[in-house]
Amino acid sequence: MTDSGPSEVAADGYAEALAELQKILDALEEPDVNVDALAGYVDRAAELLRFCRERLLSAETQVTEIVAGLEQITGDDEAAPAADGAAADPD
Repeated sequence: MTDSGPSEVAADGYAEALAELQKILDALEEPDVNVDALAGYVDRAAELLRFCRERLLSAETQVTEIVAGLEQITGDDEAAPAADGAAADPD
C-alpha cells in the first residue's frame, strides 16, 4: 500500500476511494496479512473513510439546498394563482 496524501484521495474521487477501501479490507481479511503493514493499512483506511464522509456530507448539503430552492419555486408558483384568483373574483 502506498502512502497517499489527502490531495491524491481528493483527485481520485469518491468511487475510487471506496474501491481502494474495499481492497484494504480484502487485504486485512487474508489469513497471511502482513503485520508490518497493518498500521499503514488502518491509517490509509481511516484517511479514506474521512474523505468519503466529507464527500457524502457535501453531497447531502448540496441536495438539501437544491430541494429547498425547488420548494421555494414551487411555493411561489402555488401562491401566485391563489392571489390572482382572489383578485379576479371579487364576489
